[in-house]
Amino acid sequence: MVRATNWIGDGVMNTPALGAIRATFPQAEIVVVANPIVAELFIHHPYCDRVLVYDKKGDHKGIRGLLRFCRRLRQERFDLAILLQKAVEAAIMAFLTGIPQRIGYATDGRGLLLTHRLPLTAEVRCQHHTQHYLHMLRQFGIEGGDGEQLLQCSTEERAWAEQTLGEGNWVAINPGAAYGSAKRWIPERFAEVGDRLAEEFGGKVLLTGGPGEQEIGKDIEGAMKSRPLNLIGQTSVRQMMAVLARCRLLVSNDSGPMHVGAALGVPIVAIFGSTDHTTTYPYTDLRKVVRKDFECAPCLKRQCPTDHRCMEAVTADDVVFAANELLSE
Repeated sequence: MVRATNWIGDGVMNTPALGAIRATFPQAEIVVVANPIVAELFIHHPYCDRVLVYDKKGDHKGIRGLLRFCRRLRQERFDLAILLQKAVEAAIMAFLTGIPQRIGYATDGRGLLLTHRLPLTAEVRCQHHTQHYLHMLRQFGIEGGDGEQLLQCSTEERAWAEQTLGEGNWVAINPGAAYGSAKRWIPERFAEVGDRLAEEFGGKVLLTGGPGEQEIGKDIEGAMKSRPLNLIGQTSVRQMMAVLARCRLLVSNDSGPMHVGAALGVPIVAIFGSTDHTTTYPYTDLRKVVRKDFECAPCLKRQCPTDHRCMEAVTADDVVFAANELLSE
């Protein structure tokens, strides 16, 4: 059993670790446990055989829901639990399920619940998040794979994306970020970037994002001179993956879709402000990170307590320049 992390971006950054697990245990059945949103990433995935959905807001809400899910897991008779999620709940789940070997970081006060534990040191915390999981696994002899992120779309999903988008060069803009408003760039500047790239690149603009970001999408759509295809809040995670895979470029805040695009090989211009670009940048060579230095950044806060200067300082010219530089390369 592999307990995945709870955010889409972190789930994508789990995939190199899954590759190492598959390489170390090629004959094992690997089952990923994840919440409903993250679980979609691992459908049609070569590194795992099955996905079990742990829905804390639905079927498995509260203590009774956790105990009910643990009873379900007991039927699997797992030999080993690998806890990529760092919260105590993951260790409680593995312990109550009776899995004899339980590997994870000794974080969140859960060390005694693990049979194989490792401290999450300051040195490891400074590394890119993909390396957190690989470092832990290597200490217990689990290594291999190519160390790259990987997501896959099915033939049917790609065909749906082709039918939805049609012909042409597509530039995707992802203006949201589920963690909080501090990570979000200004909608009017996204609109300007979309218009300029559509003109310079000779392409079409696609807006992507989750249901909670529809108002942002409407603001951008209303401010653009050209007409984008606005799919914000209208796709599943799998459909979002398929349309991003069809795009020639993605312009995004630090967000889950940014990491999805990286894993699908899409060139990315990533705009960073409140978050640490050294540990969560898009894990691909096809990237340009746009950010400005300020004493207060990265603050890692959900909402900016002052004037959002880290994002206000990033101009449309900065982003368009980075896009053109990336595409020319």
